[in-house]
Amino acid sequence: MTIRILLIDDHALFRSGVNALLQRQSDFEIVGEAADGLDGLKRAKQFLPDVILLDLNMPGLSGLETLKLLVQDVSHSAVVMLTVSEDVEELTLALRAGACGYLLKSIEPDTLADAIRKAAAGQPVIADDMTAKLVASMRATKPAPAPAQAVAADSLTTRERDIMRELARGASNKEIARTLMLAESTVKIHVRNILRKLNLTSRVQVAIYAVGHGTPDAPQTTEAA
Repeated sequence: MTIRILLIDDHALFRSGVNALLQRQSDFEIVGEAADGLDGLKRAKQFLPDVILLDLNMPGLSGLETLKLLVQDVSHSAVVMLTVSEDVEELTLALRAGACGYLLKSIEPDTLADAIRKAAAGQPVIADDMTAKLVASMRATKPAPAPAQAVAADSLTTRERDIMRELARGASNKEIARTLMLAESTVKIHVRNILRKLNLTSRVQVAIYAVGHGTPDAPQTTEAA
């Protein structure tokens, strides 16, 4: 399967370099490039890419503002922030806004290619260093959930809590299905139910919620819930 990619970054030289690197992968197709958020949004609507690599700090419409519009208008696409910023607050804002990944521009080419494939498959992709910072930050603050969200969390079934713990570990649907001995289609249904109950829009947001608020222990049984 060919993974269609859109690059949004205000630095032409960086876009050119990433484009050249990704073109070496036989399963990648670069469908377009954009130098700013507005043009990126226009091209995303036009090409409907599988994965969008988005810079965080851009003049005019910022990367975060562009991200929110992309999540709203091009929900099919997985948006991965590709940035120099190692600020955990910017990481958290991006993930809460719906980004499925946060990678640093210092990333190795092979690692970037693997991350794009994972993002296209619906898996969260976060730079290892940033993951450690995120977990440390969320554990330090542990903000209380909003009242409605707290009630919604209480409505999660035992199986949904099992799956939320796996999502917090960054597991894919296939990995969750194997771990909990479920059909992958059943896992997808549970993930959709978790998103609906917690009023969240992505599995990455579920992982952030789980890390920040904890996931109550629940026995992991082998029968489908």
